[in-house]
Amino acid sequence: MLVKSHAPVRIDFAGGWTDVNLFALGAGGAVVNATINHYVSGELEVYEEPEALSFPVALAGSQEGLRVAYRCDLPSGSGLGTSAALNVVWLSLIHSQIASEEDRARIAELAYQLEEMLGILGGKQDQYAAAFGGVNFMTFNQKVHVERLAISPKFIEMLEQRLVLCYTGKPRLSGSIHAHVWGAFKRGVPQTVQALYGLRDCALRMREALLGEDIAQFASILSENWQHQKALDPSITNDQIELLFEVASKAGAIGGKACGAGGGGCLLFCAEEGKANEVAMALSKAGARIIPFHFEWKGLEVTREE
Repeated sequence: MLVKSHAPVRIDFAGGWTDVNLFALGAGGAVVNATINHYVSGELEVYEEPEALSFPVALAGSQEGLRVAYRCDLPSGSGLGTSAALNVVWLSLIHSQIASEEDRARIAELAYQLEEMLGILGGKQDQYAAAFGGVNFMTFNQKVHVERLAISPKFIEMLEQRLVLCYTGKPRLSGSIHAHVWGAFKRGVPQTVQALYGLRDCALRMREALLGEDIAQFASILSENWQHQKALDPSITNDQIELLFEVASKAGAIGGKACGAGGGGCLLFCAEEGKANEVAMALSKAGARIIPFHFEWKGLEVTREE
């Protein structure tokens, strides 16, 4: 038996951080994100069918005749949700059937619970993005609601032509950043608390900008979201990141933000019409790695061969 699975990573447009339970369960979080055509892939191969293929067996990978392998075409610490996508993939290898939206939600929630059990302090947007795919507005409270945004192919094409994704060359250490931010939130530091509510507001307005297909407003909210991100904790930006933002702006970027927790990893920019190539070239000359992409719409996919 051979089970294959792959799940996409995501870029987050607005609202990241508010999907973490410390905020979401009290205030309610909101995120707008989109999956792209870069994937975490996995295979589970059973050479001799064991009597019962169960979660502990696949996790350990010690059963004779059992092979589990994973791969990803992106660097670790990219800020694109690769770790969560990996957990979604290997859990799907065990379940090996994605027949409904409920199946996707269950896999996503199990992936989050696994991270929680391991003591990883993070949110839920990455797991749900990997499972569902597409461009989504997500809300987080006691439950997660995923709204697939109805955007025209023409506007999607425009976004793809004007967005530039780059890797700074340095992985971000989200664990330490999360510890700083949530420590400040628990202490009631006004700047941190206000920034989180600002991020949630950005997600609400980003949803409207996308549904209204307003590229100028989209770019403006990206930048506003970035200002709120930086207000969370000084470690979210650094000299290199600020330099890349300056370089991109001079080349024609009209909006931008760090992906994920920040502090390194990937940056996302929206360029003026016709200026995306110039922005990409300027960033590349400044030492960043350009990551070409298209949006992805299928989310988690699993196949099984007997």
